Amino acid sequence: MEAELEGEERSGSPLSRGRDRRAERAAAKRRHNRRGFAIAALSTVVVIGGLAALVLTSSGWPAVRETFFDTTIFKESFPEVAKGFWLDIRVFMVVEVAVLALGLLVALIRTSSAPAMFPLRLLAVLYTDVFRGIPTILLVYLVGFGIPGLQLTGLPTEPVVLGGIALAISYGAYIAEVYRAGLRSVHPGQRDAALAIGLTERQAMRHVVIPQAVRNVGPPLLNDFIALQKDVALIAIIGVSGEAFRIAQIQASTDFNYTPLLCAALLYLAVTIPLARLLDRWDRGRVR
Repeated sequence: MEAELEGEERSGSPLSRGRDRRAERAAAKRRHNRRGFAIAALSTVVVIGGLAALVLTSSGWPAVRETFFDTTIFKESFPEVAKGFWLDIRVFMVVEVAVLALGLLVALIRTSSAPAMFPLRLLAVLYTDVFRGIPTILLVYLVGFGIPGLQLTGLPTEPVVLGGIALAISYGAYIAEVYRAGLRSVHPGQRDAALAIGLTERQAMRHVVIPQAVRNVGPPLLNDFIALQKDVALIAIIGVSGEAFRIAQIQASTDFNYTPLLCAALLYLAVTIPLARLLDRWDRGRVR
């Protein structure tokens, strides 16, 4: 019997031929991956090397290097700019929570079909249309200087608070539309099934519809928060003195060297790049 099996293997049985084909495909895939990696590495070196050579050999590079890449000024400026960036992080975290709550509330109002909710739906539509149409920087100006100008008691007057309110109002309109798309993406049968097993309308929305909607729009939400993290710098235009961009501006205007602005840019990149990679990973997980 063993002799017969050995004879079949030597003569090319289906089993041995299948193993040979799998080995050949694996070897071909490895060769293809190595070739792709080599081409990608070569093209990266050529492109980045060409751009670097173009910049470093330009006639204005020495002046740019002295104005934007002064290592001494970088070391002197970085600690104070980083201290101001901590204020940006705190404002971002507070505004993010407010935006999530405000956007969800507006989205729920807009997706409601109850006749009694019509006035609120109309206000929600006006809110999203108006505040998505106003540039964020202009809204920061209007809130930052308009509310104190009213001189009403009980209203906030601190620039950092007013800037946070303006950012929350602006991004709340964008997030509301993201939430609304997520709520619309949940099949109505999910809600009907929840009601059929005895859940109330509110329980079905809370435990069935909203969790699925949030999962569906997770990447767009994270993308908006990356943009929000950058736009926190806009509060500097209404006089928030402790903000990183404002500190970098003051230091840059002292001796007309813009290296402190590079410090602020690197700090923002330290936050936004990891968030961007997290977004890419989330998207790949959803595709799989």
